[in-house]
Amino acid sequence: MADRLTHIDEAGNARMVDVGGKVPARRVAVASGTIAMSDRALQAIREGSVKKGDVLATARIAGIMAAKKTGELVPLCHPLPIDAVNVEFAFENAAITATATASIEAKTGVEMEAITAVSVALITIYDMAKALDKGMVIGGIRLIAKDGGKSGRWRAEGHEDLTL
Repeated sequence: MADRLTHIDEAGNARMVDVGGKVPARRVAVASGTIAMSDRALQAIREGSVKKGDVLATARIAGIMAAKKTGELVPLCHPLPIDAVNVEFAFENAAITATATASIEAKTGVEMEAITAVSVALITIYDMAKALDKGMVIGGIRLIAKDGGKSGRWRAEGHEDLTL
């Protein structure tokens, strides 16, 4: 059955997917999310005047570290030797968008690693700037693109032209 959940066995029990018989392939995944905040907090981050230090540099490192630990954080997720993780930030109107790209040559994809990188990067921004704005809102965390593996190329609506 094509729509069968891969992490559930025939008896309904959770299981780790066996990827032993799969052929390694080049795989890339991109995820994004935002953190909305006050003008005061956004300006302080942009200017580098947050007392805890360089918010975006710290958040970038946190996101990369989190991607490397995804297999330890997400139940049933395979621990992967990631080839590369890149975390970028863009200032938006009253928000910062984080975008993470993860890549690997492996038997399974890196979607969870990209999503974890974005999530932890945004949480780190919150932690470092919470003295300026406790009401920041993290949201919109999602996979926006993936390439490779059995399912091939996929793009979220609005990101059809994204090149990986």
